[in-house]
Amino acid sequence: MTQLDTAWSGGSRNGAALWRVMETKGFTGTLRVITEWATRKRRDEGTATRDKRPGKTPSGRRIARMMTTERGRVSNAVARTIAIIGAAAPVLTTARDLLNRFHRLIQHRQFTRLDEWLGDAKQGLMASFASGIAQDHGEAEAALIEPWSNGQTEGQNTKLKLVKRRMYGRASLDLLRARLIGAT
Repeated sequence: MTQLDTAWSGGSRNGAALWRVMETKGFTGTLRVITEWATRKRRDEGTATRDKRPGKTPSGRRIARMMTTERGRVSNAVARTIAIIGAAAPVLTTARDLLNRFHRLIQHRQFTRLDEWLGDAKQGLMASFASGIAQDHGEAEAALIEPWSNGQTEGQNTKLKLVKRRMYGRASLDLLRARLIGAT
């Protein structure tokens, strides 16, 4: 593909023209392979030039999604955007790292590290969340230590509310009861 890169840097940007040049040089691949390569190359160059000039700022929700998505699963363009955001607002990177640590803490039930995490999270964007956890410190620690979960109860409540919402204003309590018994 070095001949292709050379033709690209020489100014040839048309996929079909690149394919014809490559075909004369013995390339046996299809036109589609070259046009897709050219499209990716154009997109990469476009994001590189967009990095230098201001563009549309992503929404807060989009930034949160990009920052919390597993870094190995994002495209190059999103990775570049995350790097730009991280350079412009390092507090977001710190908050993301704290969030990842908290997630691992819960996932691996590391109750001994809860106090360390609370100390690190008291400053910055995670301070409000950390103060809520600190107020319920005993409950948070019990959630990490004890094997019990109220997930089953919450699931049943959610199902009850869903059925109730669907039937709102349509029938009596007897019909709701019959529907719930049938739903389980």
